[in-house]
Amino acid sequence: MFVDSHCHLDRLSDKTHGGDVAATLAAARAAHVNQFLAVAVNLDDMPTLAALSREHHDVAISAGLHPLHTPVTEPDADTIGAAATRYGAVAIGETGLDYHYRESVPAEVQHARFEQHLIAARELELPVIVHTREAREDTLALLEKHVDPRVGGVLHCFTEDIDMARRAVGLGFYISLSGIVTFASATALRELASKLPLDRLLIETDSPYLAPVPHRGKPNEPAWVVNVAECIAAARDISVDELAMQTTANFYRLFRAAAPQATDQQRDSLNQAGFL
Repeated sequence: MFVDSHCHLDRLSDKTHGGDVAATLAAARAAHVNQFLAVAVNLDDMPTLAALSREHHDVAISAGLHPLHTPVTEPDADTIGAAATRYGAVAIGETGLDYHYRESVPAEVQHARFEQHLIAARELELPVIVHTREAREDTLALLEKHVDPRVGGVLHCFTEDIDMARRAVGLGFYISLSGIVTFASATALRELASKLPLDRLLIETDSPYLAPVPHRGKPNEPAWVVNVAECIAAARDISVDELAMQTTANFYRLFRAAAPQATDQQRDSLNQAGFL
């Protein structure tokens, strides 16, 4: 079994099973993807995400505001926490810092927003889903200031170096790799994938974005997290089954509130394999 630890089911392309979320999830389940984390990028999206989670037992959701979105009013920690509680989120985010596009949302605004998310995550004891780009030191500094390592979080769609990964792991974080790892140009990222502690690794699609090889140029979908797993398994010289089982166990260890949504069969499989 596989887990897509980061996807945007409310933003699927019309070209992905006609934009039908149920059909998209059915295709993923047929590929043995049995758990999904539908990640919020805007608090206004929370009712839609919550409805998806109620309809599909294997879909968990998060609550947060992407660093590059521009809301009418900046949410404070209480607002973020209230949304997470009301809609049953298992994590806070995605949040973080993206200085590549600081012209659209100034760095100081992103910084303040990120801090409010981290405060909410700490108060609720929920893991935080972090988007970071060209903001390495500021990201780590805020994580060091606010995050409880016993709760931690994940650096999603990771493209930084092994030093940042190790520092984040020391703060209780997991590292999630997306379809980027399959790109021909991503030699350094595959090398990093071979060095990361296996018990701190997650896989994701970030769908509908960043479709992996051999699907590049198409809208991404959760079924294709299997291609990400295959690439990483090859880089580590381990079986895809081992990679799948360990990243699934890692997911439930981090996102503890999602674990009850797993089926008895899924939990029994993990227990028998010694991962839980």
